Amino acid sequence: MWFETQDVERKVLAILNTLGDSQEAVGSTIIAKRLKGLGIELSERAVRYHLRLMDERGLTQLVGRRDGRIITDLGQSELKKAMVTHKVGYALSRIETLAFRTNIDLDKRTGFIPVNVSLFRKEDFNKAMRIMKPIFQAGLCVSDLVAVASEGQSIGDLIVPEGKTALSTVCSIVVNGTLLKAGVPIDSKFGGILQIRNRNPLRFVELIHYAGSSLDPTEIFIRANMTSVAEATEDGSGEILANYREIPAICRPLAEEVEAKLKDAGIGGILLMGNTSEPVCEIPIELNQIGVVLTGGLNPVAAAAEAGIISESHAMSTVIDYQTLVKVSEI
Repeated sequence: MWFETQDVERKVLAILNTLGDSQEAVGSTIIAKRLKGLGIELSERAVRYHLRLMDERGLTQLVGRRDGRIITDLGQSELKKAMVTHKVGYALSRIETLAFRTNIDLDKRTGFIPVNVSLFRKEDFNKAMRIMKPIFQAGLCVSDLVAVASEGQSIGDLIVPEGKTALSTVCSIVVNGTLLKAGVPIDSKFGGILQIRNRNPLRFVELIHYAGSSLDPTEIFIRANMTSVAEATEDGSGEILANYREIPAICRPLAEEVEAKLKDAGIGGILLMGNTSEPVCEIPIELNQIGVVLTGGLNPVAAAAEAGIISESHAMSTVIDYQTLVKVSEI
């Protein structure tokens, strides 16, 4: 009985998370689709059942004639407090899920890759792009391939709210996914702030371990204004978003082969690959392992935030078709 209650509460929390991430009412069809992306299998009928129970508890509210719901203030409060232990490690779970969903064929340039989605006010978007383009051009991101969507359109599982313009940037998890498909085990350790000096990576000055976090580290660092991406671009010294992974040393040749194919497809991400058993950016490493530093995909968005342009970013958001991406210079 206790296990059944825990399972129900887990599903309620997942639905509340989905509603909390949306700026408009969401129906059971979309909720079921987004939950599936998180590895939670619930039919539309099951979602509607849980939503009715959540309505009775005052956590959600039915809007309109269809089954669209919004999260209530009580639901928001419950989301912040409930089942914290279940949220710990959410970031790591999200990385593993999106890595599994990554299926790009680097030879044919087809398939799906993971992206971050940032929502800007329509009136701010052009100004934000003027600030972000130099960051893309400097290579302080995973790729200069992006996708843009207007209100009412969808990017992956996300529908763009009214009054917003969405920008999709390639997420560094594409490295996890392509290495995984190539047979290279990869251990995702943490997201952090990387100090750049003379255009070279120096050391991590802040870090949050994925396994102990209920939030994506990148989103936390951007909200806290802890970056200086624009300075790193202009002067060659500053602090940018980066991620740290480890792979077995024996897999280095295969990893380098995947890295080369990614670059041919217009995708970078690997800022630095260390030597066997040697520290990378002052991070100690276990025997027969190699440290890999990945550039944060949201660095351009962080630069916009530094300039005072507010956006709502969903790091590690969803996967989209590689062929829908365009060069940022074309935007």
